[in-house]
Amino acid sequence: MASPQPRDYYEVLGIPRDASADAIKKAYRKLAMQFHPDKNPGDQAAEEKFKECANAYEVLSDAEKRARYDRFGHQAFQGGGGPRYQNVDDVFANFSDIFGEFFGGRDPFGMGRSSRTRSTGPARGSDLRYRLEIQLDDVIKGAERELQFETESNCETCNGTGAKKGSSPITCGTCQGQGQVIARQGFFQMATTCPTCHGSGTQIKDKCGDCHGRARKTVTRKIRVSIPPGVDTGTQLRVSSEGEGGFRGGPPGDLYVELLVADHPRFEREGGTLYSKLQVSYLQAILGSEMQFVNIDGDVTVKVPAGTQPGAQIRVSEQGVPHLRGKGRGDLILQVDVQLPNKLTKDEEKLLREIAEAKGEKVAPAKKGFFA
Repeated sequence: MASPQPRDYYEVLGIPRDASADAIKKAYRKLAMQFHPDKNPGDQAAEEKFKECANAYEVLSDAEKRARYDRFGHQAFQGGGGPRYQNVDDVFANFSDIFGEFFGGRDPFGMGRSSRTRSTGPARGSDLRYRLEIQLDDVIKGAERELQFETESNCETCNGTGAKKGSSPITCGTCQGQGQVIARQGFFQMATTCPTCHGSGTQIKDKCGDCHGRARKTVTRKIRVSIPPGVDTGTQLRVSSEGEGGFRGGPPGDLYVELLVADHPRFEREGGTLYSKLQVSYLQAILGSEMQFVNIDGDVTVKVPAGTQPGAQIRVSEQGVPHLRGKGRGDLILQVDVQLPNKLTKDEEKLLREIAEAKGEKVAPAKKGFFA
């Protein structure tokens, strides 16, 4: 079963896979300024983008990590060693030199890092994305699927503190519990996230044996999702509160299930319209007929008008794809495929030659042994 994966890092930064180191840095600088939390106060989506860009930049700016990523994708870091920024203060703590280079050692929006509070309160977990392949039958009828994936959640043993049971985190000695340290440059001073506690203001002396002080554990989740009729490739189903677990008692993120509709051997789809082929004999095409066509969800009666030509299209109303946000269905369009016999009986040949003679059409003479 597929696991939810973050977006492609090159896609995140909007750069080609052969981008130079300078191009990577330039792309990250632009996006970091665009989604900077102080420029987008209270905008959770912008904050997630800010962290996503930092994850991408950490990998692609490191030659060794980039080489691993180019070869194995996100699987290169399943065993660890990859980026995982959970809050913006972690980004500033790890990229303080980068932001100093980008922004001249100051906040580019005039608000100052000291205006940010340290992250000690509850925080929402990240949203997850899960790619699910479904069949065209599921699109027509709807379906339910069980998803299984791994994500992170608070460690239940330490209740998300990271400290051994019976103990508590202690005040960080570097920042004295402030979560920030003051750097002085001449007449100026700048507050940056404490590199020791990463802004939490605390340190863990006795670590929890289960999570080893991380306060988080990887868990396997199983959930069932309902797929409504009418979905298409690229449709995203939002499952509230089924994403990554929250931090320090915060709410979990959401799960976004992105659908991929597999190709069907008999049908093609264009929006709400289904296309297929209808095989008819040459006699049915000439004289007309009423036939049964096997649609995805049952037989459909199809009227073939007399004189139907090869390649003609017959429209059957309300037998296509259900409308996702509305009532009814699209249409089914059948392209006529006229089947000609490879051999004729003597009686069939005789009748056809009589018809050809009556119409004055010149045909090839009969060949002995050619017909059955």
